[in-house]
Amino acid sequence: MNEQPQTEGVRKGYHHGALKEALIDAAQSLIAEQGPEGFTMADACRAAGVSTAAPYRHFADRGALVEAVALQGFEKLANHLRPARDSHPAGTVESIVAMGRAYIGFAKKEPAQFKLMFGCHPAVQTDGQPPEDGKPCFMVLLEAVAAWFDRVGETASEQRILDTALMLWTIVHGTAYLLLDNDFDAVAPGTDADEVVSRATRALLSGLAAAGGET
Repeated sequence: MNEQPQTEGVRKGYHHGALKEALIDAAQSLIAEQGPEGFTMADACRAAGVSTAAPYRHFADRGALVEAVALQGFEKLANHLRPARDSHPAGTVESIVAMGRAYIGFAKKEPAQFKLMFGCHPAVQTDGQPPEDGKPCFMVLLEAVAAWFDRVGETASEQRILDTALMLWTIVHGTAYLLLDNDFDAVAPGTDADEVVSRATRALLSGLAAAGGET
């Protein structure tokens, strides 16, 4: 009696394109609770309420599902960064600081997915190259940096914009990992990661503005 409704539900979900998303969401929850190695494909199926055959319509194996969770994270991160950036006038230091704080906030909210996004699992190792799905996130930062240079009156080259974005990313990404790995607690208990990002970002941009076009 119960098998038919579940099968129909799976078919309906698949027809409407929801099966893939349901499996990714289920896997994300399992990864958050148990880590990327702590669940099986069957566990993901049970959590999503689908048959054990269903995932293979979209994922070759469990590793592919784990990778999908990681890649979904880049879209979520971009959706955190854009509104933070746009909550302040374009090109202001405040807009870039807000992005950094949003980055830290995402890492704190989704620590397991955050680490997956940056290759902390064999399924998403990328030979040192950022995944294609991560580039839209970085573009949000590049746009903000280009707007900042315009605001301070410097005609910056693409390379200078890229170099500045990389320095800013290094600040927030390094801070995020120090926070997630509890390194601040070990060496400087009570450290406010948001304030670290804010002060470091302001200092960097202040120095760049003072230097003008110097490299």
